[in-house]
Amino acid sequence: MLMISPRMASGMQEKQYTPSLLSFFIYNPTFGPREGEEEKKILFYHPSDVEKNEKIRNVGLCEAIVQFTRTFCPTKPAKSLHTQKNRQFFFEPEDNFWIVMVVRNPMIEKPNKDGKPPTVEYQEEEILDTVYGAVVKQCYSMYKLFNGTFGRAVEAGGVEMLIQKLEKFFYRYLQTLHLQSCDLLDVFGGISFFPLDKMTYLKIQSFVNRVEESLSLIKYTAFLYNDQLIWSGLEQDDMRILYKYLTTSLFPRHSEPELAGRDSPLRPEVAGNLLHYGRFLTGPTNLKDPEAKFRFPKIFVSAEDGYEELHLIVYKAMSAAACFMINASVELTREFCEQLDGLVGPQLTLLASDICEQFTINRRISGPEKEPQFKFIYFNHMNLAEKSTIHMRKTASVCLTSVHPDLMKILGDINCDFSRVDEDEEIIVKAMTDYWVVGKKSDQRELYVILNQKNANLIEVNEEVKRLCATQFNNIFFLD
Repeated sequence: MLMISPRMASGMQEKQYTPSLLSFFIYNPTFGPREGEEEKKILFYHPSDVEKNEKIRNVGLCEAIVQFTRTFCPTKPAKSLHTQKNRQFFFEPEDNFWIVMVVRNPMIEKPNKDGKPPTVEYQEEEILDTVYGAVVKQCYSMYKLFNGTFGRAVEAGGVEMLIQKLEKFFYRYLQTLHLQSCDLLDVFGGISFFPLDKMTYLKIQSFVNRVEESLSLIKYTAFLYNDQLIWSGLEQDDMRILYKYLTTSLFPRHSEPELAGRDSPLRPEVAGNLLHYGRFLTGPTNLKDPEAKFRFPKIFVSAEDGYEELHLIVYKAMSAAACFMINASVELTREFCEQLDGLVGPQLTLLASDICEQFTINRRISGPEKEPQFKFIYFNHMNLAEKSTIHMRKTASVCLTSVHPDLMKILGDINCDFSRVDEDEEIIVKAMTDYWVVGKKSDQRELYVILNQKNANLIEVNEEVKRLCATQFNNIFFLD
């Protein structure tokens, strides 16, 4: 991405370039061990129009780097390579399968007088290994969610099948990567939970139990409201990547402005007739058309003997969404979809308006929201709970933040420091822009706070963070 900022009275401008994807490739060194067979190692390469010899040369260089670093630490091979112009990230998700992502460093192009070529300054320290290393792992996790492991594809149809699957998946997926907006939330890969009172939560649990009892084919269920999770029957790591797919890909594509959660009207009463706003986000788009063909996406989740393949049914009513997962060996018919629609549609509509009503009442009790002097990110490693007042609502293409990129970089640096030690600790930083940035790590939980109090001292900042913990996290224990 190119950003242009005005400089000097002469009207000369400098150009700022954000991080961008240079290349992304997957290889297995055991598939072409002999001289002259190097091309067989390459399973996927983006961009595809790169000349063959250059692909072989780049893959060979990565192989050499990995082998060289193994001599120093056999159990922990290379994770990244820093150069002036770019950063390379290495990840071995399965034995001998390597994913490499090459990112161009952000840079500033400064114009020169007298017609000389512009001066280029690369900002290599602006890229954090933890953030983009997490992005590479996300790429693999998302592939595995919809295709299973690399090894599974090879077992099922040989290397050719794996190459086809990689081409099909990553051709589309890499277009959705927006490296310029990646930050600390990518490192956490957490889940935002919707706060609920006990009675409404019990209603949702009862709804899930009723549906699973009535439709015995359903193996797992997840329930979300306003893009936040309320209930899940999946393992945490499976739900984490499914949640990312739902909130950054599927839901934004099917957004309904007139029914956007927090602004939804209260439920109108209709005597003798249950309202039904339900519809399928995956599968049949129109149940009234008997000729229309449909199919549900399949996902792979953890099981005792490795993994299991499931149909993914995502059904939405207003701002409530229910995900139903059914064994992939079962053939799902139009009759089953009609049965599910008739059973779930009215109940989910009713639940959605109940949740909205409760949310509106709670907001009214708490009074009008004032613009706080602080913003924060919270993450719990135990249940993957994530909360951020820094990030604005996600769109299909990008997740916007409400603070300057320099402050996001400081948050990332503090997180890097936390990851190096196991002990609980606290870090306080005074930014050049007079903002205070505080990081607290305590008992598998992390809290990052940005304070806009330029005249405050260290003691006052510490007291302000304590007040924040008392009001926002009164049921969570943070060490002082």
